[in-house]
Amino acid sequence: MYSDTRFGQILKGLPRPLFDNIVADEQADKYAKGFRCWDQLLAMIFNQLSGANSLRQLESGFNSQPAAHYHLGTRPLRRSTLADANHKRSSQVFERLFQALLPLVQGQLKRQLHEFVYLLDASVIHLTGPEFDAWARHYRNNVSQGLKLHLAIEQQAQCPVFGELSGANESDLAHGRAMPLEPGATYVFDRGYYDFDWWQQIDQQGAFFVTRLKKNAAVSVVAQQALSPDDEAVILEDAIIRFTRKHIGKLSRPNPYWQKCARRVVVDRPDKASPLVLITNDFERPAAQIAALYKQRWGIELFFKWIKQNLKIKRFLGRSENAVRSQIYIALISYVLLYLYRKTQAITESYALCLATLKAALFQRPETDYQVAKRRRRQREAFFRQQPGLGF
Repeated sequence: MYSDTRFGQILKGLPRPLFDNIVADEQADKYAKGFRCWDQLLAMIFNQLSGANSLRQLESGFNSQPAAHYHLGTRPLRRSTLADANHKRSSQVFERLFQALLPLVQGQLKRQLHEFVYLLDASVIHLTGPEFDAWARHYRNNVSQGLKLHLAIEQQAQCPVFGELSGANESDLAHGRAMPLEPGATYVFDRGYYDFDWWQQIDQQGAFFVTRLKKNAAVSVVAQQALSPDDEAVILEDAIIRFTRKHIGKLSRPNPYWQKCARRVVVDRPDKASPLVLITNDFERPAAQIAALYKQRWGIELFFKWIKQNLKIKRFLGRSENAVRSQIYIALISYVLLYLYRKTQAITESYALCLATLKAALFQRPETDYQVAKRRRRQREAFFRQQPGLGF
């Protein structure tokens, strides 16, 4: 009885008609000459999951099981052909595919969770060297050179629900504001997203935010809220405040939060010289829970660290901007497919252990229940045949 390879099971999370529609819309296979976008996508996902460090390793590993290629709808790989495709074929196909997979993730989350906490941040992917400098220097800022990955992840699921790629010199806030807002959700971010206009948008959508308050914020205290015995150990202040500055910035833009109330929570940090001052529009949660939400923001820092250590977004199989962008988006697609695979297969082990297992067994075919039962029946029959008959 036929069963999919583990690689084939992972790819079931990727709707083929959806991908074909994107390819047709972009006309990406117009000059394919036998090596289609689908072949490129499978090879690069295999690269992400197998951990190959070079085109030669990828070619050898992918071609090691030619019998599996037919059911995957692909063919043996040539590294020169893949290198040309990564260099010339637009990364827009894979960017659109990643964006199209995110609603599938959100659908999974809505069936599992009732309360959503989204962690938002950005991380720079440093790109230096002669071949990178030719294009990456245009994205240089005072600190780094390269591309910047903007992500929002759901705190419990540890899976992206929003993602964009930009130059390292672009603002975090500009891309954060492009994220669709969900009523009732809570968004946790650092001071890189400090903007009264965006806070106003979050508030108007019926969502909540938790972030840090700047030291020079012009506020007045409206009321002090009583602290519960559980909060007193970590919370120094829980106050309702009002912003008193009518205009903000050098251009004196109107402040949409002028005379509007918010909540200030001051958290004790014994290991730091100063306490942590948080601002939120959530007036219902206990102060200690607000502090805990901001502490969970560290989860997205760990997420960036994990994907940089376990996926291929620091070492690239091509040096052109198109090749780099394609590989980063396919890395994110691979992570989303890994998330969907763990859910459909009811895998409880961590992402790291799951990925370690897959690296050694991508082209293996797991036995079906029917095959297991048939094998055990054969073993049982062979055992009884070997037993001597009892004579009476």
